[in-house]
Amino acid sequence: MQVTIQGVEHNVICKMRIKIFNFLLFLNHLLFRGGFFIFIFCNRKLSRMYRQLQKILVKFLPISTIYKYGFNLSPMYRRTTARVVHISDDLKKVTIKVPISYKNKNYVGAIFGGSMFAATDPIYMTQLMQILGNDYVVWDKAATINYKRPAKENLFCDFTFHEEEIESIREQIVENHEMTIEKTTFLKNHDGQNFAEVIKTLYIADKNFYKEKLKKRLKSTS
Repeated sequence: MQVTIQGVEHNVICKMRIKIFNFLLFLNHLLFRGGFFIFIFCNRKLSRMYRQLQKILVKFLPISTIYKYGFNLSPMYRRTTARVVHISDDLKKVTIKVPISYKNKNYVGAIFGGSMFAATDPIYMTQLMQILGNDYVVWDKAATINYKRPAKENLFCDFTFHEEEIESIREQIVENHEMTIEKTTFLKNHDGQNFAEVIKTLYIADKNFYKEKLKKRLKSTS
């Protein structure tokens, strides 16, 4: 009897996951249709909507799956031509692919540098936000890309945080309330040849400290 109940529960969960995935595909379809696209992306409550949606989805799907399909179905990220191909269960490693295609070839037949940079741009910030949790604020502060050679083939890029690094960030935030870190990654081909170096500077702060900082800034300018 117990086995039967577990089997039924498993089937219900599988059906729910299929329905959620179909809903995400439907939402993605709508996002590419003018009126709804403008409404969603002009809505000031968009971030709140994303958070509420994540709270629902996390009951049925691993956070790494939500993160992966969230990026790959997002019009913002799809337009870079890149795709997230792997995310570890703890979110500490993300791998993206930038496939060369007619959508991102430049005048000389190489991957457009803007596509390469845009593909890497949002990963570190969003990744660290998810790892640290809701008590922290994370923003991109600066970025540099150094192109090494023209890319006329598919490229891959890894974004990694180590546990020691995360613990160090938490400790420094407790002590100093805010900090910046620098992360470096590389766009490479399948054989590991380097085509571009990307350096990102991230700002991290305790959320309560950050809110008070913004209040003081608003008072000083009013």
